[in-house]
Amino acid sequence: MLSPDPPAATRPSARAPLPDVLRGLALLGILCVNAQDFAGYAEWQQSGADRAAQVVIDLFFNGKFISVFAMLFGAGAFTFLERGGRVLLLRRLAVLLAVGALHYVLVWHGDIIANYALVGVALILLETARPKLLVWVGAFSGGLWALPFTLQALSVPNGLRSIPDTVQAGQTYAQIVQERGHEALPSIVSVVSFDGFWLLALFCFGGALYRSGVLWWPEQHRSTLRLMLLGGAVVGLPLSALLAYLNTQTSYSADYWGILVRLTGGLALALAYIGGLGLLSASGKLGWLTAFGASGRLAMSNYIAQSLIMTSLFYPYGVGLYRQWGALPALLLALGLGLLQVGLSNLYLRRFQSGPLEWLVRKLVYGR
Repeated sequence: MLSPDPPAATRPSARAPLPDVLRGLALLGILCVNAQDFAGYAEWQQSGADRAAQVVIDLFFNGKFISVFAMLFGAGAFTFLERGGRVLLLRRLAVLLAVGALHYVLVWHGDIIANYALVGVALILLETARPKLLVWVGAFSGGLWALPFTLQALSVPNGLRSIPDTVQAGQTYAQIVQERGHEALPSIVSVVSFDGFWLLALFCFGGALYRSGVLWWPEQHRSTLRLMLLGGAVVGLPLSALLAYLNTQTSYSADYWGILVRLTGGLALALAYIGGLGLLSASGKLGWLTAFGASGRLAMSNYIAQSLIMTSLFYPYGVGLYRQWGALPALLLALGLGLLQVGLSNLYLRRFQSGPLEWLVRKLVYGR
């Protein structure tokens, strides 16, 4: 059924800058972490300059920007609930599920869009929830994930880490697509069952930031932003340092504990990032960081483009650099590509108001 009156896209002059800037920075940070999977190197095997690069990734990127992105997804979901109710949100999530599944099968196995879409369905139960309730639900959901995972981490068997073979030398594109097509549904379900409560927690925290007005009117919430900055840094920096240490260890136990530390410390430092950028926005001092708002507005198009470019460089049907690079060149490539996208996004938005995938999703959701 088509929406009788889809709301017009928000004009650039009416958009709050902070969410777009955060989303653009998150895209760059996520790419810096995903470069490890694209390139196929092992964190614990890095040495010299590569190890130093991996420490930088673990301290400032790993787990942080994916948490920012997930919270912004939650904020966007509650925007749709307010604009069109459950039907509009469910329609959008169905479209995102299809886009994510195609991304998984045709481009890259690390898709997050389909996972977000499935977990996002739970938000319809919180359609009228106020910020305080969303924080409590988020904390409870995060606890439901963290407690049993901690108990599992305490009992993991001895063993060494291993690198999963996401691609095999000599595989053709058709072979890779066929393989991912068979494993798509089980893989997506597996990720959701593992991370579902944690993603729901992040979505709820993002919804609380949206409904309290912190993201849209940061000048009215300076005290909250200061608390987020200081509290998040105090908790997040030590956990990030611990993650950097764990990622130098070869044991399976270190890998397991690293997941717990990455997500909890990542959330803490993500809140610090939002708090710090929110204070800059409240004071009108975002400066050159506002350029990231353009890539944030074209988030989906840029995200899929990253996958297309990186798999073409590293996978055997492309240039074939898989497992030939360490952390430092992979990080430099990710930074270069991400910053190039920022520049191109600013140029693109001088002529167009929406990215190609953003336009397609909107058309599929609203019907026109």
